Amino acid sequence: MKQRLLFLSLTALLLSCQNKVIRTDKERVDRETAQAYGSRYAVSTQGRFASQAAEKTFAQNGNIIDATVAASFTVSVERPQSTGIGGGGFMIFHEAKSGETYAIDFRERAPLKATKNMYLGKDGKADADKSQNGVLAVAVPGLVSGLLEIHQRFGSLPLETVLQPAIELAENGFPIYPEFHRALENRAEVLAKDPEAKKIFLTADGKVPPVGTVLVQKDLAKTLRLIAKNGKNGFYKGPVAQSIIKLSKERKGIITQKDFDSYQVKWRKPLVGKFQKYEVVSMPPPSSGGVHVIQFLEFLEKDQLKKQGPLTAQSIHLAASALQSSFADRAKYLGDPDFVKVPVEGLISKDYVQSRRNEVPVDRARKASEVAAGKPPGYESTETTHLSLMDAEGNAVATTQTINGWMGAAIVAPGTGIVLNNEMDDFSAQEGGSNLFGAIGGKPNAIAPQKTPLSSMSPTLLLNNKKPVLAVGAPGGTRIISCVAQTILNYVEFKTSLYDSVAMLRYHHQWQPDVLYIDPPGPGADVVAKLQGMGYDVKIEPVPCYVMAVANERDTLHGVADPRDIGISVAK
Repeated sequence: MKQRLLFLSLTALLLSCQNKVIRTDKERVDRETAQAYGSRYAVSTQGRFASQAAEKTFAQNGNIIDATVAASFTVSVERPQSTGIGGGGFMIFHEAKSGETYAIDFRERAPLKATKNMYLGKDGKADADKSQNGVLAVAVPGLVSGLLEIHQRFGSLPLETVLQPAIELAENGFPIYPEFHRALENRAEVLAKDPEAKKIFLTADGKVPPVGTVLVQKDLAKTLRLIAKNGKNGFYKGPVAQSIIKLSKERKGIITQKDFDSYQVKWRKPLVGKFQKYEVVSMPPPSSGGVHVIQFLEFLEKDQLKKQGPLTAQSIHLAASALQSSFADRAKYLGDPDFVKVPVEGLISKDYVQSRRNEVPVDRARKASEVAAGKPPGYESTETTHLSLMDAEGNAVATTQTINGWMGAAIVAPGTGIVLNNEMDDFSAQEGGSNLFGAIGGKPNAIAPQKTPLSSMSPTLLLNNKKPVLAVGAPGGTRIISCVAQTILNYVEFKTSLYDSVAMLRYHHQWQPDVLYIDPPGPGADVVAKLQGMGYDVKIEPVPCYVMAVANERDTLHGVADPRDIGISVAK
């Protein structure tokens, strides 16, 4: 299965039906670094250096936003295969002082010259190579604009101080680790076609350097220094912008200075649902993730799954059915709300979700052809990384960031060190067609100038009495929705520990393809046989998403970085 994740696609650390940890992977850090406890702060990221950057920032008396921005820029250096300043992201931030929760959209946008049919060939079919590789795949980056705007509003330390860990890592380098090496192997042929990408990431003869080779990114360090000195203008104007625009022009791309000048961060109203006693606060469209995480939880709320157990055939059947219904709704209704009407309140209304639950047979799977989008009230006829942070003051951050596929568009703007995204592939190049993750596209997600492509990123907070209890999110394309929702279900419904909630075996169903994926070794032969007897096409293979979570447990802050991955949690 092709991977376009920021998280490491390793053989999972799994649990049995009794929630026992039954194995680890040789590439995984040990359990002690996967989780951490503290009273002042806790941080979980996918990168060792990113977590350490946040730790250093807190030690300098920085606040949670300083630490988030420091970790975000550092993970951009540390994981260029799946995130970076050439990409974008979403953030949910709960500010204790004001009691406000903010949903910030700094996702990439379609260039002004983008057109609905720009990827269709003469045969009328979408050309995936154009939307995934090269300059036409690049959407206007938003990561720098978003992080700097958030820092300007809420940060306390100077920007130069916050960016210093990222600059030092780019300048001094770090050893290539196994997952990064696999990403380079996967994209080597395309990277070799771009002289600048080849110079940075491959050997002179176009080979992938061995694991352990120190990767130094001098040009990226220079770009980060410009950003530290000049703020947004260090990226969106001057030599960095000029290099990206020149590359675009030379290769018949469509990004211009007007795209950079017109980019705006969107401060959106958070999406709020209810699951048991908790408020579930997540990202609204153009993320589909928040809508479907809330749908999933509401769908199962009355089923009392705790009596069944988390990995029984009946629990998996009902959860898979919830995902089928959600992904059918996604294809029909979800898109950028600045361009299309998205019936968000209808989609997450308890009456609507219950009507969808009532469509599910008790004892058999529904074929994809039996599942269609519902009719919610108010309707008129999306590779990533995630960071979760909490502090003792009651602030919480969940932020998911991306350049989309492994190594993005596999091109680097000369002299900048910036790997450019291939986010245009997240649009529906053709109605009914699928993207890199197999997600079916609909009219609401058609390409249009300055439009934001639909995403599955699901940064989510759980609040109890207006105070953060859990910050959670993951990379993993469409699997993000399944993984975030199941982690919350495990923690709240099944009441497993945070570590076990993250580490537990996962499953994924996205309506089309009509397949139920379950982490190996699976929940047991008897459970698999029951699911197959219900009519599910079960495939035992890794569900590639990696959850980063932080919980406030009676004033102890508990961070967990997915033990399938090599990220770490730090706390104090």
